[in-house]
Amino acid sequence: MSLELAITTDYFKDTGNPEPFLKKISKAGFTHIHWCHEYKTDFIYSESDINKIIMWLKKYNLKVLDLHASEGVNNNWISEDESLRIAGVELVKNRIYMANKLSCDVIILHFERAPNNESEKYIYWNILRKSLNEIKPYAWKHNIKIALENYRNDDYTEITRLFSEYDSSFLGLCYDSGHGNIGDGLKMLEKLKDRLISIHLHDNDGKTDQHKLPFSGTVEWDKLAEILDRSSYTKCISMEVSMKNSNISNEAVFLSNAYVTGVKLSEKIGRVKRLCSLPLLVNCCDGITNPSRAAGFS
Repeated sequence: MSLELAITTDYFKDTGNPEPFLKKISKAGFTHIHWCHEYKTDFIYSESDINKIIMWLKKYNLKVLDLHASEGVNNNWISEDESLRIAGVELVKNRIYMANKLSCDVIILHFERAPNNESEKYIYWNILRKSLNEIKPYAWKHNIKIALENYRNDDYTEITRLFSEYDSSFLGLCYDSGHGNIGDGLKMLEKLKDRLISIHLHDNDGKTDQHKLPFSGTVEWDKLAEILDRSSYTKCISMEVSMKNSNISNEAVFLSNAYVTGVKLSEKIGRVKRLCSLPLLVNCCDGITNPSRAAGFS
């Protein structure tokens, strides 16, 4: 059986028509994608948008490994403005609905960390729990888990607390190797490895978030591979890399280099996880049983 590898859809840009990038990703040999388009906008995917993506995935023989949801720009799911918070929750639900339609089971979320002021911190936690409690039944209904992503210089205080309050059937960890390299990420990953459900693998110089190809920076890949090998992560290698800091201007060359790097990384990690065994797309354009769900997310 052939090696399965995933790469992010936004290796070149994260807005606009994704089809050209899907075509090039497939041609380079990748089997899976990390859907990362519109991950930092308030864009709502319509039913027709999602069905178009399904057709592209079939056309280029790609599967969605996981999907990067948007925390929102104005419509932020932990906004203190109640109307914006509600809109932000709907934005997250849109990505949950989309993930289910694309036959993947994990969405990734960024979220702001707690403020230092105690009164502000109290408000923060109340809002965060309120939104998660509204999202949770919708995520369960659509068989989607939420992976909370680590930040740069992250001490995992908020993630650890949330994991103590919400179990693994709802919340898991997305480990971003670049973010983790700016701080003490591997030490914290070791502690939370049993909640790991998504990975964003890329490299940097330990100072800035560069999203370079693995083995081109200072990430401790041997140590990371050893932790991944003992973790709860069950899928294939997924790289969240960008051309921006690669010194490569040709997309085909960049993707070819990324594929070779992914193969090397898969061989290094060993058990992790050469065959994703994700279900085939079943929610294609053969009739929308409940169109209102895409608009109202009921």
